[in-house]
Amino acid sequence: MKIEQLLTAKVKEAVSAIFEIELPTVEFQPTRKDFEGDITAVIFPMLRYVKGNPEQIGKQIGEYLKEQLGEVEDYNVIKGFLNIVIDDSYYLQFFNSILDTSNYGLGISSAKNAVMVEYSSPNTNKPLHLGHIRNNLLGYSVAEILKASGKKVYKTQIINDRGIHICKSMLAWKKWGKEETPESSGLKGDKLVGNYYVAFDKAYKEEVSKLVAEGVAREKAEKEAPLLLEAQNMLRSWEAGEEEVVGLWKKMNGWVYKGFDETYKNLGVDFDQLYYESDTYLLGKDVVADGLSKGVFYKKEDGSVWIDLTEEGLDEKIVLRSDGTAVYMTQDIGTAIQRVKDYPDIGGLVYTVGNEQDYHFKVLFLILKKLGYSWAEHLYHLSYGMVDLPSGKMKSREGTVVDADDLMNAMTKTAADISEELGKLDDYTEDEKKDLYKMIGLGALKYYILKVDPKKRILFNPEESVDFQGNTGPFIQYTYARIQSILRKADKLSISGTEVEMQQDLHQKEKELLKQLQLFPETIQLAATNYSPALIANYTYDLVKEFNSFYQQVSILGEANEEKKTFRVLLSKKVAEVIKTAFGLLGIQVPQRM
Repeated sequence: MKIEQLLTAKVKEAVSAIFEIELPTVEFQPTRKDFEGDITAVIFPMLRYVKGNPEQIGKQIGEYLKEQLGEVEDYNVIKGFLNIVIDDSYYLQFFNSILDTSNYGLGISSAKNAVMVEYSSPNTNKPLHLGHIRNNLLGYSVAEILKASGKKVYKTQIINDRGIHICKSMLAWKKWGKEETPESSGLKGDKLVGNYYVAFDKAYKEEVSKLVAEGVAREKAEKEAPLLLEAQNMLRSWEAGEEEVVGLWKKMNGWVYKGFDETYKNLGVDFDQLYYESDTYLLGKDVVADGLSKGVFYKKEDGSVWIDLTEEGLDEKIVLRSDGTAVYMTQDIGTAIQRVKDYPDIGGLVYTVGNEQDYHFKVLFLILKKLGYSWAEHLYHLSYGMVDLPSGKMKSREGTVVDADDLMNAMTKTAADISEELGKLDDYTEDEKKDLYKMIGLGALKYYILKVDPKKRILFNPEESVDFQGNTGPFIQYTYARIQSILRKADKLSISGTEVEMQQDLHQKEKELLKQLQLFPETIQLAATNYSPALIANYTYDLVKEFNSFYQQVSILGEANEEKKTFRVLLSKKVAEVIKTAFGLLGIQVPQRM
């Protein structure tokens, strides 16, 4: 049992025995570094129930704990704070209990508790970019954290594979492509298609400028530019199932999917189920008809269907146009319902989408609740801020986006340059160096993005992220590699064990490290509850800082006492295991050597 749980029960017992009062809660906090103690009970909140001097109350409770609870070695009271010293045997017992637990901190999966996490969801008219990287890393990591907390998880994406933006790339290729393919151009398919999207926009703007120069109003010119009209006509042909257009659509989307798969593999993310907008864009219309009959929606004079959410502080929202065609909201309603039909054990959905869509998801969730779906109570919008670069905002149409593949390659190169400067890889083969550079570069990228609270905007600095000091991925990876070096030396010295001797005094740094290890399971649960990989990232950094302080202040392999030496080796090993597990939840690999 955690010490906080033991102490809560015993402090309540003490207050009842001494003051004959039932205390509803007890507030704890870590003991300040300048005072002796491991955990502090805050007396001030108790004064609502127990009248008297807080210092005197603290002393009476402290004395009771020392007499009645073997885990309490001593106490001291500073004003209204009861600082409690926990006996070393408690921490050693905890350590022995987790020594053989390879999956320490991870919850037991429950099939009744399934959740679907949606992320990525790109358009098939361009390659993935830096914004997609944050989306993918967040979605993948949240899925892994939810799994670690004990939930069954399905990872999914909906691929936006239809619409006017797709037709723009198709039309540009048809006009100017000269049958170019990924094979003939040497380009990944998603990059090739993206180039034609940019080419369309350039030609379209030239047409608009020409019309404006001829005296046409800009707004009219933008709507009536020949290229745009041609793209709109192509979309109508696609919707009508015209064979030539559908064939081109399938071919170019096929190029893009192959490119996406390569990017996802390099980024280290995956999916259990793919949905395509071309299959789902008609979903939801029957739901709207049903909701209309139940009075959830209402019809205007022009035949369009709406929902009035003004009483909930929102506005009126259209769900079906006057011509009977669906809007995005209709599709999202239908897709959510379809997913629960496909996976009946789903109890909730998590949508990883940028914060510009906050309002959309408030409306979506509210509509699904009004339609009577019980699982709608467990929908969550994992809203995140944009990723900026020192060079400014990215624009897909103008071809100024930071391509995901290019960024990953640049991160690998930056890691290589810095590692070569440090000069510690002389005995590595070229293949080993290549693998390590990628591991460090991607670790730096992922950690830099995931250590920030999802809701916050990020200014991404590639070189800063690959620093081997401070709160960075490479710093944590280096510490893991350092521990592996210790363990290899310990193996050569035949230092091993399956449990530690209980009759030993702990160094303060050993105790601090054990306290940090003890926080891991609850950190996973907290991260799952808050859908926040940042809590895992920063926990891992705190653990690594604590280990490095321990490493600097105590001797591990040089310790003369064999029992203490064995304990410190085992403690180091467990720290490494937790680093690896925690980084695995962030999608980051750890190296054996660095």
